[in-house]
Amino acid sequence: MLKTAVALAVTCACACPQAQTQASTEAPTELPELTNTATRGDRRVDEVPASVSVFKPAPGARDLRELLKNEVDLAVRAPNPRFGLASTTAGRAGNEGINIRGLEGNQVLMLVDGIRVPQSFSFGPFTTGRAGLLNLEGAAQLDVLRGPASTQFGSDGLAGALALRTLSASDLLKPGRDHAVRAQASAYSGDDGVGLNLAGAWRAGAWDWLLQGSTRRSHEMANQGEVGGDGATRTRPDPLDRERHTLLGKAGLALNAQQRLEVALEGVTQKDRYEVLSARSATTLDLRADDDSRRWRSSVSWQFDDPNAEWLQQARVQLYHQDARVRQVAFEDRTTTDRSRDNRYDETLTGLTAQGQLNWGAQRVTLGLDASRNQVAGLRDGTNASAGDALPSKPFPDTDYRLVGTFVQGEFTQGDWLLVPALRVDHFSLSPSSAGYTAAAVKLSDSAVTPRLGLLWKGAAGITPYAQWARGFKAPTPSQVNSGFSNPVQNYETIANPNLKAERANSRELGLRGDLGGWRWQLAVYDNQYDDFISQEVISGGAAGSKIVFQSINLDDARIRGAEARLQGQLDRQWRLGLAYARARGDAERNGVRRPLDTVEPAKASVSLRQQLSAWHWEATLLHASGKRADRVYASSPFTPAGYTVLDLAGSWQISPVWSLQARIDNLTDRRYWRWSDVRGLNPTSTALDAYTAPGRQFGLVLQAQL
Repeated sequence: MLKTAVALAVTCACACPQAQTQASTEAPTELPELTNTATRGDRRVDEVPASVSVFKPAPGARDLRELLKNEVDLAVRAPNPRFGLASTTAGRAGNEGINIRGLEGNQVLMLVDGIRVPQSFSFGPFTTGRAGLLNLEGAAQLDVLRGPASTQFGSDGLAGALALRTLSASDLLKPGRDHAVRAQASAYSGDDGVGLNLAGAWRAGAWDWLLQGSTRRSHEMANQGEVGGDGATRTRPDPLDRERHTLLGKAGLALNAQQRLEVALEGVTQKDRYEVLSARSATTLDLRADDDSRRWRSSVSWQFDDPNAEWLQQARVQLYHQDARVRQVAFEDRTTTDRSRDNRYDETLTGLTAQGQLNWGAQRVTLGLDASRNQVAGLRDGTNASAGDALPSKPFPDTDYRLVGTFVQGEFTQGDWLLVPALRVDHFSLSPSSAGYTAAAVKLSDSAVTPRLGLLWKGAAGITPYAQWARGFKAPTPSQVNSGFSNPVQNYETIANPNLKAERANSRELGLRGDLGGWRWQLAVYDNQYDDFISQEVISGGAAGSKIVFQSINLDDARIRGAEARLQGQLDRQWRLGLAYARARGDAERNGVRRPLDTVEPAKASVSLRQQLSAWHWEATLLHASGKRADRVYASSPFTPAGYTVLDLAGSWQISPVWSLQARIDNLTDRRYWRWSDVRGLNPTSTALDAYTAPGRQFGLVLQAQL
């Protein structure tokens, strides 16, 4: 019913603008995009010696995958849920995180208003994601930085960083207005979901306030599977009921023309209720799972901005506290003894960020300090443990995880040259607690120095070459250092690694940008080398009767090389064209043997065509992904999906100064295909491959009012 209703609304939305024949008299002017992720200070994207993309969340965007679906060098892993109580984990982590240039998970830094998003975690059938805890409904802007981000932010940014900035009152308030309200109602046929997002802002004297809240209810995401029923041969999605709520509140006080205080509260909660029909068998009568995820944070910040000050022009200090929890409960009705699982993963983060900026004409120096303490805990509980297991137990000891870093960065302009040198020194420590943990726990601490050097030349009209060299590091997680689990019945164990080293990155990037005749283009090639790459491996056993021992170890090295190209510009006053292409190749080495990195995405290309008139626009985007070659996958006989081409249509209509309507059709041709990020590790002989297909033709609609 919802799918039919949305389809009719989309048809109307696309048909109504046909009567709108008056075109704008000139091409729309694009304002320069600003980012502060690359240099921790506002600078135009085309004036930083790095690859950065800026995204404005589209109204009604459901999640990070939807927002980035047509990006050629970014991916989000989120297979359809199809898991077991004590075995498979596919899809239970939801939107697991963003993949940047071939790396993902905790190797990509994710920030919300400068605060780290909780890390992902995996232990057997217990697995958690990261991107589902983002408040896209309350986002004003997302920056994606490609390449190591450790000099700017410290640990974790081996591959790059995603930085989300939430709404402020100034994002909604128009000049001369003291109040503003924005309401969005959305529907999407792919998961039969409906949502409501409200945001309001007020100003009174020196005070301003912002309040945003959203709610969304949805079901399982559609795929192209056709087999229903129960059991492993089922390919239709397993039933799912999902509720998601977000809340954002901010209060700001202008102390004077140069100083401002702001208090922020933010919360994201999500509840998933599964009926896992695909897990039913002769011995398993039913499997139901309830997953609850939440992230709450509070922060207070002081900002100073005085371009006429003698020595310190800008400064910012922020104190914050964040609580995050993922709880996954499953109950299995069996022909023998029923069993259940109750797994929890918690992070409690408290921290401080401070930075100051000094300017002398075109010269700028930024100094900063970041310090945080993260208390990380996990617990496995339930009834009727598997043979050889014991419940309750801790997958790793409760750990006090501390990071402290200081940095200095210069931005020096001399004639047509911009030089950006930077240096950061970090120290991290992991202090485990033995309470409730039966295996031996080890402490770990280390330091890292991460320099960065960027160079940009603006001597030729319309052409800007740049180069960057950057180092990065990622401290091991508590579960990588201390993972002590033994199952003598099934003859395997995982052990801690007191000698585990932090991962290190050494990145080089060369790029060329141009802006000629209204056409913008960029070429970039990069070579990212990684030392002490961390991977959980079998370090002994495997022969008949021998115990298999797993351990997180440092591989010899890893390397990812790639190239990216983009072009966009106006064909005439109405029409705009965009082209993009990305290709990468990655390998890792252990004991002198090289092997492919499975997380590297196949080559992708996209073409977009947009027509902009005075009150409406429409856009078509064609995304092509190459097939994954079997020799670029580590497994001996992997499932390697063929390439695919998908066409999406979108349009919007400004009905009045207050009301607007956005509509879209995803996968217009109803193409049947698999995303590589969702099928890694599948067996090509599986009878349920269609369960992992992407959705067919789907419809989306957003009605917005803004006062």
